[in-house]
Amino acid sequence: MNKQIRSSEFGVRIAEKQDGLSRLALRVPRSAFRIRAGFTLVEMLVTLALLSLIVLALMTVFNSTQKAFRASLTQTDILESGRLAMGLITSDLEAMTPSSSPVNTNSLWNYADNLNTNNNFNFYAVLANYFTAPPPLIQSLTASSQLRTNVLEKFFSLSHQNIGGSPTWVGTGYVVTNMAPPDTNDIYALYRFYATTNVQAALPASLYNAFLSVPLTNTAYWSHLMDGVVDLTVRPYDPNGLEMTNTYETNYNGGTVTFTNQNTLFFLQSVPGVFGFYMYSNTVPASVQVELGVLEDSTLQRAEGLPNVAPAYAQAAFLSNHVGQVHLFRQRVVIRNVDPTVYQ
Repeated sequence: MNKQIRSSEFGVRIAEKQDGLSRLALRVPRSAFRIRAGFTLVEMLVTLALLSLIVLALMTVFNSTQKAFRASLTQTDILESGRLAMGLITSDLEAMTPSSSPVNTNSLWNYADNLNTNNNFNFYAVLANYFTAPPPLIQSLTASSQLRTNVLEKFFSLSHQNIGGSPTWVGTGYVVTNMAPPDTNDIYALYRFYATTNVQAALPASLYNAFLSVPLTNTAYWSHLMDGVVDLTVRPYDPNGLEMTNTYETNYNGGTVTFTNQNTLFFLQSVPGVFGFYMYSNTVPASVQVELGVLEDSTLQRAEGLPNVAPAYAQAAFLSNHVGQVHLFRQRVVIRNVDPTVYQ
């Protein structure tokens, strides 16, 4: 039996059944092949606007990620270089040893470097000479009317070691300068001094004298550690944890403090605070606090491209507005060879 069904909606005609098999014939109307019109101008503008917003959002996220990545790299570099410098300073200071050598207390003052270079000093620190070093960097603190003054000191310490089977005096020291090596634009460069002499051959005064007189260009004594050090100070403490300043004891005359009937400590300033001290004979501090302030690399590189000459001093003016880019490291170093009887 043949049966025919017409469908005007789909244009489909189901034709005859024969021998239990069915054949399906599809007839597609021509209207289905008609091409529809394209997007309108308004639709294209809306699409472009949406795509622009998406791309802008993706670029913002990408830039934020890149900025955070670069900041983390900077932090890592600063932490690594700062820790290495602090590690060297710590190892040098904690090995400090009293020389117990006699000192002529009547000839401490010397206008060449404020001190007689023939004396045997165990520990020495003074403000850096700003004729050969950068001036103190004064920075404005964020959301505050206060100013931060970064202090730079140079300091020397003496230790007694056994090197190659021979008792040896070892002198180490640190200084920050702009002036060496010559013809470079390194700013706030940290240098480390290292020298030795046989105990039987010479007094430790020769090491202190070399620290004061040997130029930084002499690589046999000096090594360039890092740049961008805008703050470097050391502060001595006694066995009770009290900071040793020129008001440490009331019994002093012209800055000389008396310990166990020996003149073993000299402070340069007559006002409270320590910006210069000399320890000799059997006196070394029980501990020393070290503070190190390091500029971020990007800020340092931008400052290096600026002139730092009168009257503008562009480098100092630029850095004074970047206090947030100074990373501070502070550590208390315990001195192993302190003589407690000195403080009794």
